[in-house]
Amino acid sequence: MSELAWRKSSFSGDDANRDCVEVAAAPEGLVHFRESDTPGVVAVTTPAKWGAFVKGVKAGEFDDRLTS
Repeated sequence: MSELAWRKSSFSGDDANRDCVEVAAAPEGLVHFRESDTPGVVAVTTPAKWGAFVKGVKAGEFDDRLTS
């Protein structure tokens, strides 16, 4: 997985100790994502499913699942 160009949200800032979700587009067309604190655990999905997830996040569909 190290050959992938991982990106994380700009909301994470420059704090290297801040946990966040990282995402990478793979050459075979799939989307890989992981938590920054456990980079060895990677989930893979299709661009369509990733897009639907992001759309749901932006729409607040998962807000009731957040714990602070």
